[in-house]
Amino acid sequence: MSTKSEERPRTQLWHAAGRCPEGTVPVRRTKEEDLYRASSVKRFGRKKHKAIPLPRSADPDLVSQSGHQHAIAYVKGDKYYGAKATINVWEPKIQQPNEFSLSQIWLLGGSFGEDLNTIEAGWQVSPDLYGDNNTRLFTYWTSDAYQATGCYNLLCSGFIQISNEIAMGASISPVSAYGDSQYDISILVWKDPTEGNWWMQFGSDNVLGYWPGFLFSYLGESASMIEWGGEVVNSQSDGQHTTTQMGSGHFPEEGFGKSSYFRNIQVVDSSNNLKAPKGMGTFTEQSNCYDVQMGSNDDWGHYFYYGGPGRNPNCS
Repeated sequence: MSTKSEERPRTQLWHAAGRCPEGTVPVRRTKEEDLYRASSVKRFGRKKHKAIPLPRSADPDLVSQSGHQHAIAYVKGDKYYGAKATINVWEPKIQQPNEFSLSQIWLLGGSFGEDLNTIEAGWQVSPDLYGDNNTRLFTYWTSDAYQATGCYNLLCSGFIQISNEIAMGASISPVSAYGDSQYDISILVWKDPTEGNWWMQFGSDNVLGYWPGFLFSYLGESASMIEWGGEVVNSQSDGQHTTTQMGSGHFPEEGFGKSSYFRNIQVVDSSNNLKAPKGMGTFTEQSNCYDVQMGSNDDWGHYFYYGGPGRNPNCS
């Protein structure tokens, strides 16, 4: 089975119009119509409360209450000082404008109550946030379980960008095609042991910026859980499960070139070294809608395929 993915540098569509001069950073412009799409100006650029996958028995009430569904791999029970993965990039179809589909890394600290700290990075398709169906690079953070703090990208103070090459919230190009060329992006988030800030790297050498340590309580020390995988919003607008796709929109068993993947999954230990995750588990609320399957080999290290089509004869 061929598992060759394209390694040439990903570009962002805005590069076609030029680059930023030295000493400046690219910032995606927020337009008036972006604000109109939000439920309120105050909530613009924020996730809804309780959008974190909590690995446990999948309670159907839990699924319907939050409206968010996941297919993830995770580690917990240790102190983690960073995480890395190479993420297959697709352009999943979204049924409703208020739904989204994303694939990301979560670094979590604290309890799943009112004081959860998260740092999140990956790619997403979110018509509500961006006004289109393009696949975009994004970051997110919160220090109080998505209540009053945090936001996507640079939509509030928090993440400090230093790179003039990559724009947060900008479109990623090219994206993978079913049974054709595959593209992926590498994301590394790690904690600077001296200053205590959390840094983000895109690709092999592009350091994008950092989240200052003072933003967080629990993550001021370390993360207690790392998650990698996909998330969608299932609004059940017509009383049925959404057809919003996760990953490629195809189930894990289809494999390379057809199902989306995370590969070369690693965590950062207390000595600031990358290492293979120990005791990795998986979680999904409804495996008939979106699923996840792990594996490991010499080339890809720890990896998993994930995703699905949403509504289908076995998922209604």
